[in-house]
Amino acid sequence: MQTTFTPQQLADPRVAEAEAILRKCVHCGFCTATCPTYVTLGNELDSPRGRIYLIKDMLENGRPADKEIVTHVDRCLSCLACTTTCPSGVDYMHLVDHARAHIEKTYRRPLIDRLTRSVLAQVLPYPGRFRTALRLARFGRPLAPLLRRVAALAPFAAMLDLAPSRIPAARPAEPIAAEGARRGRVALLTGCAQSVLDPGINATTARLLARLGVEVVQNPAGEGCCGALVHHMGREEDALSAARRNVDAWTREIDAGGLDAIIVTASGCGTTVKDYGHMLRLDPGYAEKAVRISTLAKDVTEYLATLDLPAPAIAPGLTVAYHSACSMQHGQKITREPRTLLKQAGFTVREPREGHLCCGSAGTYNILQPEIAAKLRKRKVANIEATGAAVIATGNIGCMTQIGTGTDMPIVHTVALLDWAYGGPKPAGLPDVAALEMVAAE
Repeated sequence: MQTTFTPQQLADPRVAEAEAILRKCVHCGFCTATCPTYVTLGNELDSPRGRIYLIKDMLENGRPADKEIVTHVDRCLSCLACTTTCPSGVDYMHLVDHARAHIEKTYRRPLIDRLTRSVLAQVLPYPGRFRTALRLARFGRPLAPLLRRVAALAPFAAMLDLAPSRIPAARPAEPIAAEGARRGRVALLTGCAQSVLDPGINATTARLLARLGVEVVQNPAGEGCCGALVHHMGREEDALSAARRNVDAWTREIDAGGLDAIIVTASGCGTTVKDYGHMLRLDPGYAEKAVRISTLAKDVTEYLATLDLPAPAIAPGLTVAYHSACSMQHGQKITREPRTLLKQAGFTVREPREGHLCCGSAGTYNILQPEIAAKLRKRKVANIEATGAAVIATGNIGCMTQIGTGTDMPIVHTVALLDWAYGGPKPAGLPDVAALEMVAAE
């Protein structure tokens, strides 16, 4: 793609990077076939190629964002299926990140939109506030149908719809010593939303790793939200502040006792932490340290695949529909490890059709774009249920929440199934294998 940025514009390293990304696009349109919003809406401007044209025009002319570009960039899930498909290697992720930051600085959103985004940014990254908000949401749930009737208030209805009926008790995140001979030492990201919605995921991960001989450091001083939620809303400084805080926390832990890896159990967070090196590349005080942290970041399945695992303690005998979160398969390019681990643990793994398409979760997308998210969820659930599997496994809390509201099939984190197979307790809600065999025989 030809560009006409001026030398003065290109003096800004962020603009120079955006220009280099734009030049790689050859307008082939391969991205349209795998873009969830284009597949759903059929509008060229809701495809990566269409958004690239809009972003190019906005940045090249040095003008503020307008309603049209905001509408179509807001509809992007950042699922990154386009980056997997693109034959030219267009770095769409960092281009749309730059566009969102530009929008945040130059566009004044309608009052309700500003309020919604402010509430999300001030609540979700903070577990204490988020837990309180969920408790209050239970009382407001009867109002959801009324809120849905007003388009501007639909995001608030979506918040109420997604709020769980039961809020798990908080669990202390304490260091866990390795059992037997120590094979490694890792830090486990506590996170924000996941620590409230399902704290059992990290507890299970720590238990499994300790059983395998890995010392687990949890909740080091200063660690907090990875910054993904505000990053995707264009709140660049908030995201960078979160990244710096975590880089400092983990660097202190590395200096104190060494770390073999920083384990992340929410793939959306993993994609962001692995991008810290890029996010902080222009910060001389953090650039080198951030690259070190990004290099150490590993999804839990990515790390488990490097260990010499024992034989499974049980024969689970369940058929699993594995849902690969977009941030896992497109963001981190992790596709083989979760499936292989599940098969080695004794599960039968089935692949849903259209596995490359997003379920509609995408961080806060299912709140900010509830209508599109609902269509994507319906499509995803239909494909998952068609597998005939007994349980759904995935590696991202957002997907678990989104898909779980659209099906009666149990959905669990991949690590919960692996922990069960290697000597841990059976995850709650899973069907009894003998009962399934009786149903099949009938």
